[in-house]
Amino acid sequence: MFQVNFSKQSIHELNKLDKLEQMRIVDGLSNVTSEQLKSSEDIGRFSRNGKTFYRLRSGEYRIYFELQSNILYSHYILHQHTLSDFVFRFKLPVTEDILIEQHQSFWKYLESLKK
Repeated sequence: MFQVNFSKQSIHELNKLDKLEQMRIVDGLSNVTSEQLKSSEDIGRFSRNGKTFYRLRSGEYRIYFELQSNILYSHYILHQHTLSDFVFRFKLPVTEDILIEQHQSFWKYLESLKK
């Protein structure tokens, strides 16, 4: 069993959720085993800037974390199918400010591709 720590972003997202959803997310992350980190279909894995990040799905949320010694450090908790989740997974060079500014225009652009 690992110790679990949360970044400011993760805590902020957790605080927005109802207590039951908070418990699901924390429980899911708290129950991650070292075997799951080595090879699991339930936990995604990718490298960025020399660090190995893991992605755990919990309901409609995605928890992005890394293993630091015996600590699972949650960097981000993101809602599935959001622009933030997409950008983080696919390593696009976009800051959070740009994401907020361009959120609506991004979706309009995608809709224009259908025409």
